[in-house]
Amino acid sequence: MTKRWGQAAIRGTGDAGTGRDGTGADAAGRAADRRTHAERRESRVAAGLSELERWLADQVGHGIAQARQTGPSDWDDLARRLVDAQAPGVAGTVTRLSRVLGAEDWPGLLLGEYALLHLLAVAHRRSAALPEPLRQTVRARVGFPVTRESVLATPAVRDHWHVVGDRDEEQERLVARRVWLAGRTTGRRAMVLSFSPAGQPAEPFPPPGATIDADLAFYPGASPLRALVAGQRGPVDAGPPPGTAVSEAPALIAEVLAADPWTDSWPLVLAGAVPGMDGVADGEGNALPLHPAAGVPWRLLAVSGGRPVTVAAEWTPRGLLPLTVWDERGGAVRL
Repeated sequence: MTKRWGQAAIRGTGDAGTGRDGTGADAAGRAADRRTHAERRESRVAAGLSELERWLADQVGHGIAQARQTGPSDWDDLARRLVDAQAPGVAGTVTRLSRVLGAEDWPGLLLGEYALLHLLAVAHRRSAALPEPLRQTVRARVGFPVTRESVLATPAVRDHWHVVGDRDEEQERLVARRVWLAGRTTGRRAMVLSFSPAGQPAEPFPPPGATIDADLAFYPGASPLRALVAGQRGPVDAGPPPGTAVSEAPALIAEVLAADPWTDSWPLVLAGAVPGMDGVADGEGNALPLHPAAGVPWRLLAVSGGRPVTVAAEWTPRGLLPLTVWDERGGAVRL
């Protein structure tokens, strides 16, 4: 019996090596199909982004005065064409353009969004000349997928990660949950993203204020932020996270944007911040504004009582969205 199993194994190995049983040929065929599929997608994406460049030139050439009336339908049509071109990341950005129309300064905001779309299309066209981290960022922004397996295969970063906030956003019958983390030793920031059907419980994760001893594997990019939990050893009693001074935050964000100009969200932990009605400041007069959607931060003001506190907030180009504040006893209060 042992001999027969051994002979079978030898025969199987020999056949695979010579391709007599078709296994080798099948594998080669599948690899060729994958290459063909990838080349076709590259071609379709390139054509779709070339169309986007022409469309943007037309919009700027003709002016944007009528964007409030004609923009939403034009953007929906353009987004559908970009989906057909297999550039879902760009299509999603186009779909979200209507959000700026409610702002008082919408013309400037819209032109800024158009500029970033143009920059992305040009960057993709010239991606062969870009540094590899930036090329990976461009491809991710366009919508090329990165597999979970490939991310988990990269070296992980171990630290005591403070859970500094979370936010849910409903997206077409799905709820996207973003959990923001801050590394106590490395100083790195991370975002763990998960999805769940609307009305169903989200994937469990420690709440804001918790600290976990974990290994994080980061998605590739010029300013890596999104990560997967590759391993976790349990909670840690670490107190409030170390923070950045309000005066240092603009330089930090500038560094992030220099690496990835399309960044529209980044977690900040601000130490010694004094909340006000429309922003947070330090004792030297440095201040950061709140996002208009944040409203008056009554809960944050109540916890602070006019005293400096540690505040975690989501930075956006239009201002901060408060996430969590730590009171004078070190307890975390979700905002």
